[in-house]
Amino acid sequence: MKNKYLVIYNELVRMIQNGKFQPGHTLPSEHELTSFFTTSRETIRKALSLLAQNGYIQKVRGKGSVVLDQSKFEFPVSGLTSFKELSDQLGQDFRTHVHELTLGLASEPMAERLNCEGDRKLWKIIRSREIAGERIILDKDYIREDLVPGLDKSIAEKSIYEYIENQLGLEISFAKKEIVVEPVTEEDETRLDLNDHRQVVVIRSYVYLADATLFQFTESRHRPDKFQFVDFARRTKNRQD
Repeated sequence: MKNKYLVIYNELVRMIQNGKFQPGHTLPSEHELTSFFTTSRETIRKALSLLAQNGYIQKVRGKGSVVLDQSKFEFPVSGLTSFKELSDQLGQDFRTHVHELTLGLASEPMAERLNCEGDRKLWKIIRSREIAGERIILDKDYIREDLVPGLDKSIAEKSIYEYIENQLGLEISFAKKEIVVEPVTEEDETRLDLNDHRQVVVIRSYVYLADATLFQFTESRHRPDKFQFVDFARRTKNRQD
């Protein structure tokens, strides 16, 4: 099966979300998971690594894979995760509302952000993201049309990244991200269910293809009580002779 580790990853996420594995407890051993899913240890390790990367578990030497608290939606800061992929991982009902999808010449500020000429055409896509009945993310995307042609509302409602990778055959490689807290705007008040919150967490992302071409700028605005932004880093010990 293609990408079986993703199937196993999603099944383990569902188990964690449904309470089969409680915070502070350990997952079954790699050997037990290999037997349960009838797969190789390498596949299990890839699934566990993705769980750790996205903040579901912490691997503890001598103890195993410890389940972490999921009281808030875990948003992996260091990863490049589409909203559809995040929603699948959360196991929640989700919906994308497309408020605007237009094609026009790059403004001077946006041409500078995307390091392109002013006569380049950019897609502008504004979408709110609804999880469990509440609109809690507002995404504003600017994408180079010469690299990503053919966008439409149907694609924007599903997954633009899935379209880029599976239909256009491009490889999305890495991103540079900025994270700040900003006051709520009139647009936030219109598009989001803010529940009296007066600030939002804003992630601005510059996204690159495998050949290091910058093709997308995104401003993603999050209701602060619904997310915790996670990253996992390990200290590299310097060897001294």
